[in-house]
Amino acid sequence: MADICNNHSVKDKVDGDLTEDSQFEEAKKELETWKSKAEKADDMKARLILEKLEEDEIKTKAQQEMMACVKKQDECQEAFTQSMSRVQDEFLKLAKHKQALLEKLRRVQAELDGKRAECTKLRQKFKIYAKIPDTEVKFIACHKETRNGRDGDTQPVRGVFTVSQRAAMLLQGGQALITFEEENVASQILKIAKCSVSCETSILDVKPRRITMDPAVKFEIHLDVSRKELKVSNIPPSMPEERMKDRLEMSFSRPTRGGGEVERVEYDKTTATGHITFLHPGVVQRLALRGRYHVDLDTEVNVQAGPVYNYQLRKFQTFCGCPKRTIMLDDIEDMVDEEDLQDHLEIHFQKPSNSGGEIETLKYIHRGKALQAFFCEDTAEMDN
Repeated sequence: MADICNNHSVKDKVDGDLTEDSQFEEAKKELETWKSKAEKADDMKARLILEKLEEDEIKTKAQQEMMACVKKQDECQEAFTQSMSRVQDEFLKLAKHKQALLEKLRRVQAELDGKRAECTKLRQKFKIYAKIPDTEVKFIACHKETRNGRDGDTQPVRGVFTVSQRAAMLLQGGQALITFEEENVASQILKIAKCSVSCETSILDVKPRRITMDPAVKFEIHLDVSRKELKVSNIPPSMPEERMKDRLEMSFSRPTRGGGEVERVEYDKTTATGHITFLHPGVVQRLALRGRYHVDLDTEVNVQAGPVYNYQLRKFQTFCGCPKRTIMLDDIEDMVDEEDLQDHLEIHFQKPSNSGGEIETLKYIHRGKALQAFFCEDTAEMDN
């Protein structure tokens, strides 16, 4: 029993030693494992520390860059504010300048409108409405002139016309014009503020006034009528310009229609007109007298033909005179008939006792009427 117990004790002791060795080995292995893990953890920690340092450095640089950007942004904002302030100041200056220009434009426009109204008024005032009577012209002779080796027939027909407007004034109702034979008589009457004229059973008061005549004009018109050029109008724009020129040249070259040899053709599509220049004179006169001409386009078209002329206004003169022997009698009441009142006025102003004298003409019109009075040149003054 003792042996058996001892055996068991040894065996347990051996098994215990084996167990402890295996546990030691396992612990050793586990220690190695943890050492490896610790080394890896240390490496990772070092790597993380390095990464953190790098990130801190990057963060510091980023902060520095951000501060620089913020500073630059502040500088840009300040520069933008200054530029905006300058732009606003310039805008205000431009707005004030624009307002001043608009005011000046309005003033100038008002002045221009006034000038235009005055110009229109003067045009109406100086416009001449005259019906020129028909005049018989007798043909006496003709001759040819040679200029630069060309006959005078190729030169334009020249004419000079002198237009002279007669001085005039508008005589209103209740007024009279009286012309004395002597200037001093008219001067004496004008010195009297009011003349008392006996008119049957009553006294008529009239006021002598000096006459202000409307301005008159005198000018010359120099007219040149071409012998070789013909103006054609009312041409329908039915084809291109060059083709139209060819058709016009062919049409006006036909002697059977009264045409002749064409030297040059001009055509304006916008105005539907053309100029035909013939080589020889005489054709233009013949076609201009007819007034119409047949032209072959897409179809036969009847166009209008007329002479080409140039005119100039020369020696334009305006004058405004004051008659020395004629005066106006104003504020005349219609007490009697027109003819009777005119006789009473003539009797009164013929008497030297009334500062009057010999009367050449006298004209009176009743109220409600108007008359245009024309004045002719005083031949006596011209002789003097």
